[in-house]
Amino acid sequence: MKYALILPDGCADEPLAELDGHTPLEAARTPHMRTIAQRGRVGFVRTVPEGFPPGSDVATLSVVGYDPVRCYTGRAPLEAVAQRIVLEPGELVFRCNLVTLVDDVMEDFAAGHISQAEADKLIADLETALGDARIRFHPGVGYRHLMTIKDAEGMRVTCTPPHDLTGRPVTGHLPTGKGADVLIELMRRSQEILANHEVNAVRRDLGESPATSIWLWGQGTMPRLEPFRKRFGVRGAAITAVDLIRGISLSVGWKLIEVEGATGYIDTNYAGKGAAAVAALDAYDLVVVHVEAPDEAGHNGDAEAKVKALEAIDEHIVGPILDKLAGFERWRVLCLPDHPTPVRLKTHTADPVPFCMAGTGVICDQATAFTEQTGRDSHLLIDPGHELMEYFLKSGLEA
Repeated sequence: MKYALILPDGCADEPLAELDGHTPLEAARTPHMRTIAQRGRVGFVRTVPEGFPPGSDVATLSVVGYDPVRCYTGRAPLEAVAQRIVLEPGELVFRCNLVTLVDDVMEDFAAGHISQAEADKLIADLETALGDARIRFHPGVGYRHLMTIKDAEGMRVTCTPPHDLTGRPVTGHLPTGKGADVLIELMRRSQEILANHEVNAVRRDLGESPATSIWLWGQGTMPRLEPFRKRFGVRGAAITAVDLIRGISLSVGWKLIEVEGATGYIDTNYAGKGAAAVAALDAYDLVVVHVEAPDEAGHNGDAEAKVKALEAIDEHIVGPILDKLAGFERWRVLCLPDHPTPVRLKTHTADPVPFCMAGTGVICDQATAFTEQTGRDSHLLIDPGHELMEYFLKSGLEA
């Protein structure tokens, strides 16, 4: 049995005036996703348990079959796994965004999607200036980095994700709680270091957003997840350009497959991801393809980019995977976002998301398309969301 899981991150949305009252999923030309819906079934799944933040960390854990209520320890720890950072007892890891603040307003949570070379230079200089025996800065991908703090057993802080603050004043949203003063001081000092940094001087000259500050959030301790193969009896591999999904994949024992030109942004190598997935299906039982582009478009408030990303995913990833699966005697495919990222809100919500699945043993339910509305109209609601994976792998199959 071969399985493919396709994750167009954050693609669920609301009807938009600029799309004539349609959602991006409804407006996009996605004939291959429509084929999955028409030949299989569509449903709705609640990926974010009540009381949890609607982040890709919580939602993706649910999608791949792990209950966040039992295993979630924070976003940054999962990214630390991807970077092979081993935390000591009592050590906390934080996500460390490079952001653009203008007059204390979150102008850009991604610092203009700063290049890797520029980001590496900034993080290296922040490590030199602010790092010590207790505090370390670790370079990541693009604007996404990590910071670790040792001897942090007493810290009890609450932090706000920067993508929740786009276009809003950050006053009132700085870290709070026991130990928050350390984080606030680091953020303040980073602004002094970055203000006249040569990287930012060049970016300003080019009309690009400078990285004016770090933003610390997503803290936690190391997760411990049961291996996916032990849990479900299936060997998995994952294709993603995002450290969070890399970390989840490594934590559950999946093989990571690298794709040249995969950026974790709208300009990613869609065709390369599709080709890598097709090749991996010969070697693995389950192949997971994650694409961050729809989520980034949602955070940017860009409906047109979200539609284009969905069309590229459908053409270059879903289509080739369906063609490949057709050559196997037994197969299944599942497509869904982890959470909605509405263009209007520019951030995540905890609303349920639609999914479509087809293949061996999947009963056709006469759905006509894969959209938010067909999900809502279906008679299949999976709540809690971590039960979806077992449903996908096992339901309707003979023993």
